[in-house]
Amino acid sequence: MTEIIIDKRYCGPPNSGNGGYVCGRLARHIPGGAEVTLRAPPPLDKPLDAIATDDGTWELRDGATLLATARAAHVELARLETASFEAACAAELLTPVKPHEHPLPACFVCGPARAKGDGLRIFAGPLERRSQSPVLAASWTPDPNLAAEDGLVAPEFLWSALDCPTGYACNYDQQNGSSDWAPILLGRMSARIEARPRPGERCVVTTWPIGRDGRKRTAEAALHDEAGSLLAVARTTWIVVDPDVLLGRG
Repeated sequence: MTEIIIDKRYCGPPNSGNGGYVCGRLARHIPGGAEVTLRAPPPLDKPLDAIATDDGTWELRDGATLLATARAAHVELARLETASFEAACAAELLTPVKPHEHPLPACFVCGPARAKGDGLRIFAGPLERRSQSPVLAASWTPDPNLAAEDGLVAPEFLWSALDCPTGYACNYDQQNGSSDWAPILLGRMSARIEARPRPGERCVVTTWPIGRDGRKRTAEAALHDEAGSLLAVARTTWIVVDPDVLLGRG
């Protein structure tokens, strides 16, 4: 058993951890690809227990409350979308979630109220393409304070960078170029890291929706460096929730 504390800096909703960050922290215990299922909102600034189970999975617990489970997974995407850094920067200007309308302005990954170097400030927007299937993109230049002991960006921040953009993709309405504003929270995330960039290296996130089933919305994402080399891939499932749940009041 090991202890994990989700610092308040890494919030998603006001009172709980950003889903991608929490998934990435738990996935550190699993080599290769991993699938993490979030069971309850992970509290901030509180010691949590990461526990290995007899069947090879890991659990994140707050006392008797099960917060998340993680297992090894083979993570392959049916397709990979890429974009230049310049195209990703242009897509950001078309982001469907405008700063004054953002439901979670303090989110570590996509919150517009976060200062540069504090939050990741990843704002996915649609690429200019003629495809029937929308593809969104964003640029990301990791800050030096995201480095692990080996000098590369820590794995949990790659998980983070792939998280919120898929939420944007799940809610994107291609017909009118805006968000449909459904309140959604990350329910499950699978990711595989190929390589980790150094802080200051310019990166590109691409993401695209792959389906809807009742309250569930799914999307995939890829992270590339500026030269086009693949860094990481992810598949996510988001759940439509009551607005009060999204804001941490439910």
